[in-house]
Amino acid sequence: MPVSTDELIGPTAGSAGHPNPLANLEPHLDALRATGAQFYQRGWSVGTSSNYSVVLRTDPLELVVTASGKDKGNLSRDDFVRVAADGRPTAPNQPKSSAETMLHVVVAAERPAGAILHTHSPWATELSQLYFDEGGIEFEGYEMLKGLEGIKTHQRRFRFEIFDNTQDIPHLAEQVRRRLTDAESPLEYGFLIRGHGLYTWGRDVAEARRHVEILEFLLECKARRIQLTGQR
Repeated sequence: MPVSTDELIGPTAGSAGHPNPLANLEPHLDALRATGAQFYQRGWSVGTSSNYSVVLRTDPLELVVTASGKDKGNLSRDDFVRVAADGRPTAPNQPKSSAETMLHVVVAAERPAGAILHTHSPWATELSQLYFDEGGIEFEGYEMLKGLEGIKTHQRRFRFEIFDNTQDIPHLAEQVRRRLTDAESPLEYGFLIRGHGLYTWGRDVAEARRHVEILEFLLECKARRIQLTGQR
């Protein structure tokens, strides 16, 4: 969960005498590093794909997010950027943040999220293509649905919505914001980007990581069902 400002800002100096924006954040950074290593091993975050963040505080909004172009299976504590609500670094001389930083920002702004995780698994990539014209993928009857926070029965229906892929991240972020704040049927737990991957969130890194595991399991089950039966 977000922590107080006093816990975040420490005396450690960074480049050119500026306070180090990542000072005192080692537990958060190490949790994301461990997540990256696990997801790399599972084949969900290969190459330099994926991005992860922790919400540091909400008023004003600040996050720490993975830097662009980093190997998620071998992240160091220097491979992160502290950003504000506009997605820009809060201090100079930090590395460039992920190109999809604003997707993290809108989720953090509209959901009580402590961490946001994005993966690029083969199942998410292919199924988001296959089901794009339907707007989403529905799951019901799976016991593993109860791994999503708040779901108490396998009979609950969950719809994993799919957004079209684009290089115009501000436009995509606004689309996601509108669905997150929809009064009738707001997005729950996460979303897919066509031919790209999934986003999900949780109250902390542990819960967000569990949600990735559950959603990836459901996607794989859906794909294997199609393989086995030819039925969608």
